[in-house]
Amino acid sequence: MLDEDFYQILDVSENASAEEIIEAYRKLAFRYHPDRNQMSPAAHERMKDINQAYAILSDPTRRKEYDLSRLHIAKVPMFKMGARVRVRLDSASFHKGRTGVVEKEPVKDNFRFWYMVKFESSGLATVIRFAEEELEKAGD
Repeated sequence: MLDEDFYQILDVSENASAEEIIEAYRKLAFRYHPDRNQMSPAAHERMKDINQAYAILSDPTRRKEYDLSRLHIAKVPMFKMGARVRVRLDSASFHKGRTGVVEKEPVKDNFRFWYMVKFESSGLATVIRFAEEELEKAGD
């Protein structure tokens, strides 16, 4: 894996759509293609990085694996105890879209941070464990 972030290489956000990734790749490939740069070794190396970033980010499975590996490298949890969070709509959880509160400090395993999220409904509280990538900041 490169030391540089694939999203930075393609100059797209982490939430970029497939179309945005393709468009960014095409622009960079046109700009840095070695044929357009008199076979420059620097352009050739840059093009290799662009191709590798595109190969990972354009494939949904490989992109998800890459995103998980980036979370593993992160040393700081995204949410603290008491933070209001929402279960992502793309999560496979029964609780998707619901808002809760992080009940305890997150726990880190080899791959990600885990959060205990408390949901309250009709005076009853439920606490469920979620991986960091299943949560987002609640936009109250």
